[in-house]
Amino acid sequence: MDWDKISDIILYSSFAVLGVFVILGLYQWISRKSLKKVDRKILAMIPPLILMAITYVVFDKIIVLATRPNGSGEPSFPSTHAMVVATIYFMVIVALPKYLKNKTLCTFLDLVMSALITLVAYGRIASNMHSTTDVIAGVAFGAVFAVIYYFISKKRKKKETTNE
Repeated sequence: MDWDKISDIILYSSFAVLGVFVILGLYQWISRKSLKKVDRKILAMIPPLILMAITYVVFDKIIVLATRPNGSGEPSFPSTHAMVVATIYFMVIVALPKYLKNKTLCTFLDLVMSALITLVAYGRIASNMHSTTDVIAGVAFGAVFAVIYYFISKKRKKKETTNE
C-alpha cells in the first residue's frame, strides 16, 4: 500500500470539507449582507487556521527540529499532514451538531473523521515520512487548535443586569 498517497488523499479531503464551510460562510455573508451575521461556528475557524499556518511556517522554515527519517533532509516536526487533518476534522466534529440535527449521522461522521486522522497518523509513519513523535506532535497541535476553536465558537451567555 502506498501510505504516502493515501495520506495525501485524506489531506486533500480535509481541505474539501473545509471548503464546504468556506462556501457556506461566503453564502451567508452575501445573502445576509453582513459579515457579522455569518455563523459564529464558521467565523471561529479563522483564528485556529491562522495559528496552524503560523505553526507550519515556524517549524518548516524557521526552526527545523527534525528531518524526515527517509533521509530526504526535509523538515518533519511536526507532521504537517497530521496537524492539518487533525485541526480541520476536530473543528468539524465540534461544528457539525449545529448543521446536522441527526445525532446518529453526526456520531457516524465523527467516527469517520477520527478514523481518517488515525489513518493519516499511521500512513505518515508507515511511509517513512515521519517518526512517531512527529505525528503525535502534529495531532497534538491539531487538538490544541480545535480546543481554541471550541472556546471561540461557544455562544456567549448574555449577562443579566440587575438594578440593585
